[in-house]
Amino acid sequence: MASNLEHTKKTFTLNTGDKIPAIGLGTWQSSKGQVRDAVKVALQKGYRHIDTALAYGNEEEVGQGIKDSGIPREEIWVTTKLDNTWHHRVEEGISTSLKNLGMDYVDLYLVHWPSSTDPNDTSKHLPDWDFIKTWQEMQKLPASGRVKNIGVSNFAIKNLEKLLNDESCKTVPAVNQVELHPNCPSPKLLDYCKGKGIHCTAYSCLGSTNSPLAKDETLKQIAEAKGKTTAQVLLMWGIQRGTSVIPKSVTASRIESNFELDGWELTQEEMDKLSSLPDRFKVCGDGWLPVKVFFGDDE
Repeated sequence: MASNLEHTKKTFTLNTGDKIPAIGLGTWQSSKGQVRDAVKVALQKGYRHIDTALAYGNEEEVGQGIKDSGIPREEIWVTTKLDNTWHHRVEEGISTSLKNLGMDYVDLYLVHWPSSTDPNDTSKHLPDWDFIKTWQEMQKLPASGRVKNIGVSNFAIKNLEKLLNDESCKTVPAVNQVELHPNCPSPKLLDYCKGKGIHCTAYSCLGSTNSPLAKDETLKQIAEAKGKTTAQVLLMWGIQRGTSVIPKSVTASRIESNFELDGWELTQEEMDKLSSLPDRFKVCGDGWLPVKVFFGDDE
């Protein structure tokens, strides 16, 4: 098999020199009691990238699943995230996540959202704090050895500009994890991040059950022509765009199927067809936050 078609072994090199696996297991909205087995199944299938967050409430199970798998910790890329109500407690946030995970370090620690939410009233933003201050604290973490790389999540161009142009920003985020799929392709954001040396990881990369993608005829036709599932085609589209992908599933058969990406790829014509689907749909908006974080500047 040609090495360039071994997508399951593919990595992307970050601005730190570290290599993030192209495909990982996402665990957002995975029910308690299911995550541990899902992580174990994924790792035993060959995944080497597991994504979680303090806000998901499943870090402990993720850590248990990693131990259950028998795969050495140093072979696995683990990402977790600082919750919105912990922005002013970064040190406490990472310590809590490491304790939950049962680990000495994580490979990537992200600011989950650019919203420093008041823990006493989540409808409000902290009056004396913002993500610039959060990043000042995040930048201190790699020196401790407990965090290998730092990054952000759900940062639009406007907020990335604000962060990168601040004189206190000494470390360019290694990663920006954002929603990416053909109904939310965000080409301008991808181009901006590429120009700044920021790698993008795609969450909700399969859209969702309510997404127009679920019924998209173009996607179905491409999948049928390839003899692949629509999920496999969407993951390949994401990887061939230069993004890592973290499909979420707790079903063993789907976890395994999503990893069957070796030995084939999409043609440029197929990539272009998927990239030009007309529908727009966001799984994760910002209406639940006390501040706006999406500005329509990503298209």
